[in-house]
Amino acid sequence: MSLALNKKELTEYLEQVFPQVHKDFVVEDLTEASIRMRLIVEDRHLRPGGTVSGPSMFGLADVSVYAMILARKGRQSLAVTTSSSMDFLRKPDGRADMIAECKLLKLGRTLAVGDVLMYSEGSDNPVARASLTYSIPPAGSAAAAFG
Repeated sequence: MSLALNKKELTEYLEQVFPQVHKDFVVEDLTEASIRMRLIVEDRHLRPGGTVSGPSMFGLADVSVYAMILARKGRQSLAVTTSSSMDFLRKPDGRADMIAECKLLKLGRTLAVGDVLMYSEGSDNPVARASLTYSIPPAGSAAAAFG
């Protein structure tokens, strides 16, 4: 169980494949077992009531699992989300960045399952939990060759 991409390589690759949103997310820490990512919360991530929107939190969860897959498998840019579930546990602080702690529960040749806990920065209480499943294109396929 080793990393195919280190933190710097992963960050550069995310900038390449997601130029439209890469500035929203920061890889804070990366190990073989987990990734910690930050959503830099701005006004556009908020919903009425001054809380971070569900779509913004889903984006953080989705990018976290995707980034962990990339870190472990390498440049598999066409890996795609096939299933997701999200539990909203408490109201996030709209004045704080969101932090995601992600672990892969399964990483196979064609399927990956990740679990993500999300926090408002400065709090130990999770605001949401997400589980996502990704389909990974077979090595050597036209889809896998995109990256």
